[in-house]
Amino acid sequence: MRNCSVVTEFILLGIPHTEGLESLLFVLFLPFYICTLLGNVSILVAVISSTRLHTPMYFFLGNLSVFDMCFSSVTCPKMLLYLMGQSQLISYQHCVFQLFFFHFLGSMECFLYTVMAYDRFAAICYPLRYTVIMRPRICVALAAGTWLLGCIHSSVLTFLTFTLPFCGPNEVDHFFCDIPALLPLACADISLAQRVSFTNVGLVSLVCFFLILLSYTRITVSILSISTTEGRRRAFSTCSAHLIAILCAYGPIITVYLQPTPNPMLGTVVQILMNLVGPMLNPLIYTLRNKEVKTALKKILQRTGQFMRVSKS
Repeated sequence: MRNCSVVTEFILLGIPHTEGLESLLFVLFLPFYICTLLGNVSILVAVISSTRLHTPMYFFLGNLSVFDMCFSSVTCPKMLLYLMGQSQLISYQHCVFQLFFFHFLGSMECFLYTVMAYDRFAAICYPLRYTVIMRPRICVALAAGTWLLGCIHSSVLTFLTFTLPFCGPNEVDHFFCDIPALLPLACADISLAQRVSFTNVGLVSLVCFFLILLSYTRITVSILSISTTEGRRRAFSTCSAHLIAILCAYGPIITVYLQPTPNPMLGTVVQILMNLVGPMLNPLIYTLRNKEVKTALKKILQRTGQFMRVSKS
């Protein structure tokens, strides 16, 4: 029988099979995290400062930049501290917050990509009515809805996980607090939490993916009906960055959460890619394929350079 003392803190065992490689991983992961913060701050500043980017598509892109910064910051700082040799302990309360915000932001990403797909659907299928369909009040309501639905989704998962009693052991076989790693530590029947977690995460992901697929089916039909090759190319170019970002987002979700018996090592590798690489790639995806964003960033850099020269003089 397990010890019945109440767990007040957990030990994060970190990335499996990496003993002795902590310094190397720290040097490898830190630039990814810094690039994620700098890249997304740059996108956010460009969207706010450039009046040409005050459109629904870039409004949602700004929301995505906020998401990417927050999502990486939920797990990466603690992981980097552990790789530096700091304590691997995490308090019970901090573990609750980490799990809540991880799933809050993760589900918000699914909702936000769905809203962005709807925006592209309205722009390409109903171009003459686009400004009416996606007027500012509707955009704000859709963005607020993604945050609200993400909060509700995460609250359900967090409540079901932490209403279970944890009375030892307290070693989490992962680099952050997540449901698949925490449930085996509970000293109670976890079947309900497992079923709800699998169904909830899977249902949200599949419904959002279905809506995105439906939007892009209609978009594809509309693009193919355009008479000129140049028109089809321009219409598709407005969607390509979003499609690439969706593939990068849904691949890890399917790999980690929609497996009945997930592979721990595979799950850890995919989680690292999802927490570090994915949020860093989004700024690159949207800037390298978008002339308006690149132009706005160049203007910001030029103004910054002029300000620095004036300050020095």
